[in-house]
Amino acid sequence: MIGIICALKFEVDGLKALMENAETTRKAGLDYISGTIYGKDVVLLESGVGKVNAAVGTQIMIDLFKPEVIINSGIAGSLTKILTIGDIVISSDCVEHDINCTELGEPRGQIWFPDEKRIAIPADKEINEKLAECCQNLGAHVHIGRIATGDFFVTYRRKREFIAFEFDALCCEMVGGAVGQVCYMNKVPFTILRSISDDFKFNKVENYEEFKQLAADRTIKALKKFIKMD
Repeated sequence: MIGIICALKFEVDGLKALMENAETTRKAGLDYISGTIYGKDVVLLESGVGKVNAAVGTQIMIDLFKPEVIINSGIAGSLTKILTIGDIVISSDCVEHDINCTELGEPRGQIWFPDEKRIAIPADKEINEKLAECCQNLGAHVHIGRIATGDFFVTYRRKREFIAFEFDALCCEMVGGAVGQVCYMNKVPFTILRSISDDFKFNKVENYEEFKQLAADRTIKALKKFIKMD
């Protein structure tokens, strides 16, 4: 089974429309839509925005549906001038840029597990390769690189430049790092798929509202191809 997690309704609706034999399982206020798309078993989740929502939703998905792979899909803001509206980023790994224990002498972004400390959570290379193939011919440049997650919407260019410099990340958003952390803890292969809704030129809230559907449509097209070929 393929698990697909999106933060917002418009990011996942295009896949819900394709699902056959759909069943809804409600848990912790979240609706898990399971069924088949192109004959493949798929479970979809609209998690809501933020790392806690994403983490709770991911753990429940793993516990209830035991997906073989989880893809977190949606939109993101660019952290580099090489990315423009509609371009696609696939995560080589992910970080949580808002974790800060530097006062304790720890590097910014370091996650404390009971048995280790690490900053970057690695995504699955095989899934990345398949997704990159699926993203061809979508009218967008495709990049594989680091994605940064935090619990705030980043608009100021200086903050974007700081996150890019500190973590060597290509884009930022508010969900993927939490999905990645939970998958890592459960040993479930994952990756994050993002299309740019706001770049260095168009980086205000009104620009996000203008371009978010264009960006989301590209991730949905890529996921359709991925499900068909999986």
